[in-house]
Parts: sequence; C-alpha cells; structure tokens
Amino acid sequence: MIPRYCIYTDTFRNRVPGGNDKAIIDSWYARLGPGFGALHHYCWGLMKTNRALLRANDAQTREFYLRDAIHEFDYVIDRVTNDFLLLPEILAKKGENLIRLSRGPEGVLVLERAMELKPDYWPPYAYMSDYYLASGELTKAREVLETGIRQAPESQTLRSRLAELENNTASRKKAKR
Repeated sequence: MIPRYCIYTDTFRNRVPGGNDKAIIDSWYARLGPGFGALHHYCWGLMKTNRALLRANDAQTREFYLRDAIHEFDYVIDRVTNDFLLLPEILAKKGENLIRLSRGPEGVLVLERAMELKPDYWPPYAYMSDYYLASGELTKAREVLETGIRQAPESQTLRSRLAELENNTASRKKAKR
C-alpha cells in the first residue's frame, strides 16, 4: 500500500529484499533528484496514515498516527525544493490528513499550495471539495471541482464527484417541493 520506490529509499533498502540494488537506487535519484534522499520519511508517513485509517481501533490511536504522519511529510517538505516532482503529492497527503484531524482550514492552505505547484494534479481538488462538501459548503465544493476539471480535464474522479454533487443537489431541490 505504498509506492514501489519506497523499498529503494534510505532505511527501507537495507530491510526489504532487493531494495539495496544500486542501479535502481541510482535511477530513482536520476528521476527525482536529491530529494529522493529524504523520501523514506514520506513512505513512513504513508504507512502511518494507513495504520490510522485501517488498523487504529480508537480515536486516540488514529489521531496519533495521523499527526505522526504529518511530521514525516513535513520532514520531506522542509528538505526539498519547490520543483521536487513529488512535492504536490506529499502536500496533498498532508492536507488530507490535516482535514482528517479536524484542522480543515490549515489543510485547505496546504492543498492550495499543492495546486499552485502543479495545477493539473487532481487529488488536492478532490480532497478540498470533499472537505467543503462535508462542511456543508456546496457552492465552494462545486467551485473547487469546476476549477480542478478546468486544470485537469481528463480527471474522471473530479468529473464523477461533480456529477454526484449535482445529482444530490437536484434531489434535495425535488425533496423540498
């Protein structure tokens, strides 16, 4: 449930069979640049997020893992440049976890940064629209989805979320009549 490149990152490569393949490690550095050296923290953050969502049996444990995952994401965010290829993804995951921790306004700011760095990356739009929808702010949810579709017109995820939002809105209007 984590990206394949994680086994080639620091700390993982010595513990996972096949992870210490110098040629593959070098190819990831060539693709991602020096930021790959900190990426093991992103992998840890993803694992902690998965633990929070899939294994935590109580709210306190869930919150612990989500907060800890954010610290892992911040480790990478603090050490890479704005042109790091995976930075928008890492920011999106951080924003999503902030929202899960009821820190929505802070999460929105992080998601906006991800959108600024890579406007055609659709996940931040989805996470933000979900937040606005859950908050009852249907107009904002719709605006975010429409903006996301303009930026990433191929995103079926955003299109289906917008269609669902429109269907639910139409259903509510009919029920009020």
